[in-house]
Amino acid sequence: MVVDALHGAKRHISAEEIFQRVREKYPYANISTVYRTLELLKELGLAAEISMGDGIVRYHARENSRHHHLVCTKCGSMLDLPESDLEPLEQSLIKNHGFKADINHLAIFGLCSKCQKKT
Repeated sequence: MVVDALHGAKRHISAEEIFQRVREKYPYANISTVYRTLELLKELGLAAEISMGDGIVRYHARENSRHHHLVCTKCGSMLDLPESDLEPLEQSLIKNHGFKADINHLAIFGLCSKCQKKT
């Protein structure tokens, strides 16, 4: 049920949103079951979580895990960041620090172009 909700989501989804979707089909479902299932899916590498800076942890199916976002701290808009933008960072970390970063899902916070113009 939880896996179906993750796969059916077109965006990152919170545990509460997953619970609402599950309850539509299974009215006796329990939110603690959703949380336990999400923890198990994370341990198995089938789900990933991310915080977008608004205090809500969101989840997505792991098959879509290597993607990144630019998140505006003012208006909350979110833009996808191409993988190619992070490749130079990964190489720089290896070259300059001997550090192999595991960058699978990254959110970078700042101001979008519209909010920059408003300030």
